[in-house]
Amino acid sequence: MASGTRISRQKLIQDLKLNALLEITKAINNNYSTSQLLDLYQDILENRLGVGKLILFHFDQNWTCILKYGISEEFNHVEFEKELLDISEIETITYSKGNLSKSFEIVIPVFHKKTPLAYVLLGDVNQERLELSAAIKHLPYVQTLTNIIIVAIENKKLYKEHIQRAQIKKELELAQNMQQMLFPHSLPNTDELQVAAKYLPHQQVGGDYYDFIQLNNHEFIFCIADVSGKGVAAALLMSNMQATLHSLINYTHNLKDIILELNKRVIDNAKNEKFVSLFLAKLNTKSQQFTYINAGHNPPILFYEKKFSELNKGCTILGVTDALTQIQVETFNYTSEFLLVCYTDGLTDTANAKNDNLTTDHLKEIIARNPSANPEFLNETILFYAEEFKGDNAFPDDIALLTLKVADLNF
Repeated sequence: MASGTRISRQKLIQDLKLNALLEITKAINNNYSTSQLLDLYQDILENRLGVGKLILFHFDQNWTCILKYGISEEFNHVEFEKELLDISEIETITYSKGNLSKSFEIVIPVFHKKTPLAYVLLGDVNQERLELSAAIKHLPYVQTLTNIIIVAIENKKLYKEHIQRAQIKKELELAQNMQQMLFPHSLPNTDELQVAAKYLPHQQVGGDYYDFIQLNNHEFIFCIADVSGKGVAAALLMSNMQATLHSLINYTHNLKDIILELNKRVIDNAKNEKFVSLFLAKLNTKSQQFTYINAGHNPPILFYEKKFSELNKGCTILGVTDALTQIQVETFNYTSEFLLVCYTDGLTDTANAKNDNLTTDHLKEIIARNPSANPEFLNETILFYAEEFKGDNAFPDDIALLTLKVADLNF
């Protein structure tokens, strides 16, 4: 072959390689889709470089064939062969344990540092174009070309995931704001009745719920509840609970009737897949009567006449059975000031480095040390103690606190 002809062909090869790279770069800059990039990649290898058949594997959670051409029907369902993972350099296929090894000649691995991203299998290169075939004479170039394509696909995937995460974050922030709107905006703070609440969702939204509803000048219905599970699903059921409770109170103030209807709604909406623990109470500051039902919830702590009681009378959790039987409605009349601390199990499930749990005894100690404190200060003190108690551990679940201080003004 004459020297001039050889130089001319080398120049042709270099131009082909350069033009292909420029075309790929331009396509990436123009934000071609993954399918368009793979079509261009196939055109370069098949029509310009004379590669008769090709399979391209890409790792995305699993090894997947993202491009194939020039192969028979036996490759309709291409399975990745684990022997390929032993190949870290461009080489001819030497193992013979599967259809791929018997049908292809060359393997080109694509790595990021020590992590394999892709494997290209080539075969049936056009012998008439042997000198022009970058697939044969310039395999590192094919590796580079593949690397550019795979990185572009990876970047598109990461960008899409980033957009999805941003959208999810925005939706969760909206859900969080909407959930905050479901909680009471103002709570009583008078000489007769002081109420304070705190809510710490484990995620941006959660399934803990509290409410305090004024019926008239001296009657109130309040509750604290915990939907099983965490996150959006629990928050949705919680919001349904809130809407149902407010609707029911327009028709009845009978706690037993309310509990029965709430149980029915939980079963209808959750289909026995989620459950709700609920403490529901009614307070009459004029008659000084306090009535409650505890539906499987953590017993609130009552501090009355320098003694502690745990309010545990009621029934089973909501959403377990259609027929709630043996509902106990507990009533007592108070004649002096009392303090009531209601909480969800995220508080008492809090563990320290020794795997010891925060207990109701800890809560009682805090209350006993601060018998004259207002509810807001008491809530902050309890949460501060919980933070110190858990140390570097995370809170295991949502935490809700609803604390009441009720005075006797009829003396």
